[in-house]
Amino acid sequence: MKRFRWSITVYFVLFVFVLFVLFNDYSPILIVVGAVVACLIAFIAQFYCPAVLEKRVDRVESFLRSQKNNPALYIQYVLANRLDDEARTVMEKLMSKHKQAAVQATFKAAYGLYRKEMAAVREAVPHIRHADYRTYYETVLLLEEGESAQAREHLESIKKQWMRSALLAEIELKAGNSETAITHAREAVSASRGVQRYVLHKEYERTLPQALEAVS
Repeated sequence: MKRFRWSITVYFVLFVFVLFVLFNDYSPILIVVGAVVACLIAFIAQFYCPAVLEKRVDRVESFLRSQKNNPALYIQYVLANRLDDEARTVMEKLMSKHKQAAVQATFKAAYGLYRKEMAAVREAVPHIRHADYRTYYETVLLLEEGESAQAREHLESIKKQWMRSALLAEIELKAGNSETAITHAREAVSASRGVQRYVLHKEYERTLPQALEAVS
């Protein structure tokens, strides 16, 4: 409801601005520039901030729940909350909408990991375009194969700190080093924002709730 009210406010302000410049004989160029700037501000406030910059999990959740018509984002919500039936439906929509192997690959890897189907993850990995995400899933596969030392070495090439820390937390947790795992998990959450922070938060609620204590 809050997001709907904000949308109405933004569009109303934009409408008033256009009327103002029209009735005051401003240049058409000014009208276009003003409209573009207003749309950019609306996009940043309504989409970019909650998806990429927001630290409050409740706000990100509200944003994700409003994205049912955007399966590429909504899949993050259903997987994070383990909504099996919805996850299957959203994946079908994604596969139907995106036909390119490179686009499908990241979704397939995430869904395969969610379902603990490592063969599906292994099949998707070579097609993942983004180097960090490809290395992330390669490291997960190494860890699942019991190659923790190689996994630790492999993840060093990842640039995103939250990814490295999340993987290190998983390595330490599998090794039985819970305190070290908690430290790395806290690092991962602190280094993340938006949707990624939400996904990590929901995962650690189940597996390492201590990691969520006093996280900034």
